[in-house]
Amino acid sequence: MTCCPAQTGFFQYLFKAECQYLNGTKQVKLLVKWTYNREQYVHYDSDVGHHVADTPLGEPDAKYWNSQPDILERNRAEVDTFCRHNYEVATPFLVERRG
Repeated sequence: MTCCPAQTGFFQYLFKAECQYLNGTKQVKLLVKWTYNREQYVHYDSDVGHHVADTPLGEPDAKYWNSQPDILERNRAEVDTFCRHNYEVATPFLVERRG
């Protein structure tokens, strides 16, 4: 008796948050990307201020996340709490060690 078919493949889910800095922390951009099986399906860009679906798979997530004020506010705050904070922490190790 068999329970279920054997898995024939692997599925990959990837979440990536990326901070981009221009002129120190004067201009900071937060990019958050969600990828499924090597295809980015939704992203958040702090310059845009909301989530954008990159494929039909991302449309329900983007629609839901954009309808939640607390999620959008948290994403906006992460420019300071995540990006600027980490820049200040990492600067002594990265920028000031250039020779």
